[in-house]
Amino acid sequence: MLGYTSIPLTMPTDLRREPQGETYEFGSVYHDQRKGITKLTVEIPSSNQAQTSRETSPSRWGTPEFMLYAVAFCVVVPIMFWIPISLSSSSHPNYTVYSRRLSQGWMFGRKVDNTDHQYRTFRGNVPVLALLVIVFLLSKAAYVRLNKRKQIFPSIPEGDNLYLVPFIIAFSVLMLIGLHGMSALKVLAIFATNYAIAKYAAGSKLNPILTWVFNVAVLFASEKFAGFHYTSLHPSLGYLDTYDGVYRWHVGFNISMLRLISFNMDYFWACNRVGKPDSGQSLDYKDRPRTYHSLNVYRFPYYLAYALYPPLYIGGPIITYNDFLWQLCRPIPMPLRNTLGYLARFLVCILTLEFILHFMYVVAIKNTKAWAGDTVAELSMVGFWNLIIVWLKLLVPWRFFRLWALLDGIDPPENMVRCMANNYSAKGFWRAWHRSYNLWIVRYIYIPLGGTGNVVFTTLLVFTFVALWHDLSFKLLAWGWLVSLFILPELIAQYLLPASKYGKKWWYRHICAFGAVFNILMMMTANLVGFVIGTDGMSYLLEQLSSTWEGVQFLFFACICLFIASQVMFEYREEEKRRGIYRRC
Repeated sequence: MLGYTSIPLTMPTDLRREPQGETYEFGSVYHDQRKGITKLTVEIPSSNQAQTSRETSPSRWGTPEFMLYAVAFCVVVPIMFWIPISLSSSSHPNYTVYSRRLSQGWMFGRKVDNTDHQYRTFRGNVPVLALLVIVFLLSKAAYVRLNKRKQIFPSIPEGDNLYLVPFIIAFSVLMLIGLHGMSALKVLAIFATNYAIAKYAAGSKLNPILTWVFNVAVLFASEKFAGFHYTSLHPSLGYLDTYDGVYRWHVGFNISMLRLISFNMDYFWACNRVGKPDSGQSLDYKDRPRTYHSLNVYRFPYYLAYALYPPLYIGGPIITYNDFLWQLCRPIPMPLRNTLGYLARFLVCILTLEFILHFMYVVAIKNTKAWAGDTVAELSMVGFWNLIIVWLKLLVPWRFFRLWALLDGIDPPENMVRCMANNYSAKGFWRAWHRSYNLWIVRYIYIPLGGTGNVVFTTLLVFTFVALWHDLSFKLLAWGWLVSLFILPELIAQYLLPASKYGKKWWYRHICAFGAVFNILMMMTANLVGFVIGTDGMSYLLEQLSSTWEGVQFLFFACICLFIASQVMFEYREEEKRRGIYRRC
């Protein structure tokens, strides 16, 4: 378990090493070579590297093959929009089945499909959250100004932001009380117990064992008992249950749990001097998590500031304890231009989601099963656009909270670095989806369990944990096992047809595209089961696809479209390489 530093920090199913080259932070100065279509690529550390680090193929965009693909895109993509829009028309026979689920919208006089609980909660609280961000930033500015005038912490070196810890703790506790009411005491008690485990066990093997047992037990118990009630301790404490705040503490504990485990494991490794010692130089995004601090940095005030950090407390992204403290000790420059660019991306994403919800009522159709008489193509588009909405409803809050952190000078990992529809690899998809969580899993589960030395076992165990971490339900467990199963064909194909041996053959790209079609179909199946229609709904869709001639024809046509889309995705990634952008997803 302690020998993990010799293994590259990669995603669970990646068997390749990253190309060597220069990396940059969010706010670092680098030569942006993105042009044309690659301007859409999200910037993350390690995206840009020296152009000499890999060979690139000549551009295929102007070839007859890709001109044919462009024609197919111009025909098929508008149809993919038109189908769900037509299903959402008030003149459609099934409209009355789901119309009661719709709410009054604000775009072009149309109603809005606000039936998804997660996004409805975020959407309804955007004004409050925006006000909270403003209050936080103004309070911080006042605190910083006061510290400069009064020199409250004269011993802290210039450029070190550790003097902000008391402010972070004070604001966090106030926010915690506002969110959870008297249940804030439960949260603080759990955090204190976890800290006590870390300090008691320190560098012994008991630390990871007790840490994992305690946090998993709290996660499952809080779900089973709905966050616990004070009356279960003693009836006289019932008055404490009367104010439970505006946000149930146990709903977001799965996120908090990751931070608690991160602190304990980072402290455990620091006690054993596992990782990289501090060289005194600036640290990049890869070195910060792996470089341990001196042991006096793993203390309760810093732990509390990390675990309760307001911008990331509710929904992430997830940042490790080591990374968070290094960013306080050695702040990263955050150019205003980059932050404003990120704000613009966030606004485009939220407006895109709002447009979809005002014109495509596919969530309401899915929830009410209002698909009687629909064709196989229509059923498939209901499923596809539900997946797009799942992606966007997670992307928007994550980018909101990351934007808040960036405005505060902390750079957590970007969670979504590819559009859901811009994925052909099962491995690459899970690197790009909830990326900060994936990085956490690699550091604290995958590598300690053996990493690439036992891929099948660790992959199955990881996705089982991921499924149960999301929700204690058979639907999510089935999703986790399906994902593990669907990754295996890609691993086998890479072993039998390695790019290093066959990559320059004319037929290799086309064989890969056929494999990509299979991958995409399997990934859509797994995610439809896990996050949209469940096993029963998926069985119905598969029956419609396989039991009728219309279904078989549509599936054949869909495979042709996915083959073309895969070729375009391949070329898009080649174009990124030509611009010095390298991704492993």
